[in-house]
Amino acid sequence: MKRLGKWLLGIIVVLVGAFLLFRTPDTDPAEMKAKYGGSPSQFVDLGAGLTVHLRDEGPRNAPVLVLLHGSNADLHTWDAWTRTLSNQFRVIRFDQIGHGLTGPNPAGKHTLEDMVSTTEKVRAKLGIERMALAGNSMGGAIAAKYAMVHPEHLSALILVDAGGAPQSPDRQGRGNIGFTLAATPGVNLVMRSITPRALVERSLRQSVSNQAVVTDAAVDRYWELLRFPGNRAATAERFATPRKSFAAQELSAIKSPTLILWGEEDKLISVAGAHWYNSGIAGSQLKIYPRIGHLPHEEAAEASAADVRSFLSPQP
Repeated sequence: MKRLGKWLLGIIVVLVGAFLLFRTPDTDPAEMKAKYGGSPSQFVDLGAGLTVHLRDEGPRNAPVLVLLHGSNADLHTWDAWTRTLSNQFRVIRFDQIGHGLTGPNPAGKHTLEDMVSTTEKVRAKLGIERMALAGNSMGGAIAAKYAMVHPEHLSALILVDAGGAPQSPDRQGRGNIGFTLAATPGVNLVMRSITPRALVERSLRQSVSNQAVVTDAAVDRYWELLRFPGNRAATAERFATPRKSFAAQELSAIKSPTLILWGEEDKLISVAGAHWYNSGIAGSQLKIYPRIGHLPHEEAAEASAADVRSFLSPQP
């Protein structure tokens, strides 16, 4: 028995040592806000303890375009679109609950419905009556759901490699090691404390075809903001919840003019999702980018922004 006890103690010591060696602690909130939350960032109080990190750029009297980022991303994913479009549109983007400098939801939930609710609170807080709403990946699912439940506030809907489309079981995030691990029971608990930068970089590289967008600065941002206090726990919570797709009949509730943008080589949400949305939303327009992956707004920033500008500013 004494020998067994020594073995168990030795194993515990090794495990604790490994944990301390590989542990990646939370980032410092003040440091992150200084690095990623400078001008023109705002921190907007939505009530009930929730403050969102938000940027509001462009002419105040211009048509409003609100941008919703994807899972484990942040508002900076829209930098290129904002630079191109903010001379003609009032461009608003924010870190969703459980992401970026917004951090976790004080209410403790990060469901699709909670994110739609947060989007509606942002709209109401800023006093916006009508807006075009664009979303990528998770943000696309939020945008689609928002269009179903708050159509009176939308002038247009833009879906960029949007979540919410049915996928075959073998496609459920299997093109991305980070998402796969986050959805694996037990492993996702470990990832709350151990999240190597190399894993984040590999995950991002697997998401895109245009590898030029995977810069050291981009990887640092993803890695550091994932480790913003509470974001890793929120991620584990989200990925522990079984994914649900929209039913085809739900798309009939979307009446807003809709533009669908998709990377032909998307390994996370296949291009079949683009055709599913296009067939279900009456009058929608579809644009597919060859040799582009999950992030057309970054990988083909100039072309996709031009398509958005053309869609929102039709020629007479």
